[in-house]
Amino acid sequence: MNSETAAPDPLPRPTNPTGHFAMRFSSTPRGARLARRLAGQRLDAWGIPYDCETHHALTLIVAELAANAVRHGRVPGRDFHLALARDATTVRIAVTDTRTEGVPVVATPTDLRDTGRGLLLVEHLADRWDWHARRDGPGKTVWAEYVLPPAAGRPAAAPSCPPSTAAALPM
Repeated sequence: MNSETAAPDPLPRPTNPTGHFAMRFSSTPRGARLARRLAGQRLDAWGIPYDCETHHALTLIVAELAANAVRHGRVPGRDFHLALARDATTVRIAVTDTRTEGVPVVATPTDLRDTGRGLLLVEHLADRWDWHARRDGPGKTVWAEYVLPPAAGRPAAAPSCPPSTAAALPM
């Protein structure tokens, strides 16, 4: 797909972002792991604590999109880019790679392969996700949006992070 036929981003970015994070990472498993860890730290700094299901879902989305950029979007010598934006109700995650071919596809549940379930997880966890051709060069951006649940007893603008059910289970 060339820039003349590329569809515009179908959803606007957060209108009044209260937080923004963007960084380039090496297109290696180590780069993907670092992207996930730094995203987790940023989410915690934004008031989405480590021990809540919202944080777990968001870091899993980052992990899957970063892993896909490394596995399917890698061009030797080129990095991938992670951007996070948060407003009062939504966190948007965007991962950009430099490989033009290879359209993101959700695996079918009947497929017997051991890999290829990343976008299925993203589709399940995110409220919206899609991809578009990169506007400023070769490649593509895969993005996902996660709507933050309202907090009990707090204004809807604050994220809700009930304790993870996994933390409450006996070991």
